[in-house]
Amino acid sequence: MATVAELMAANLFEVFNERDDERRAKAIAATYAADVTFADPEGIATGHEELNAKARGLLAQSPGFVFSAAGPVLVNHDLGHLAWALGPEGEPPVVRGIDVALVADGVIKKLYTMLLPA
Repeated sequence: MATVAELMAANLFEVFNERDDERRAKAIAATYAADVTFADPEGIATGHEELNAKARGLLAQSPGFVFSAAGPVLVNHDLGHLAWALGPEGEPPVVRGIDVALVADGVIKKLYTMLLPA
């Protein structure tokens, strides 16, 4: 069973940083509950298919951009927190944010993304 820290890393790198649809779908199945809820400033996505569509859309609108961790994963029991940055590889980020996840039964049940002011 994956740890909270491993799930947070998978969320950022294997899902939201993955441009290959098949690899991303496989990572989603292993990382999130089937009824996962993902909330960001743009809205709420529920379930694997909606989460995959959200990640696909984000990557499509930011070609050449990559996510990077902007600090360590912080864990408090079933809660994970990871700060991140998004921008062209090797360049300063254009967006920064944090992900907060609630983990149950070895998968992410709820995921919240908050954007940080520029």
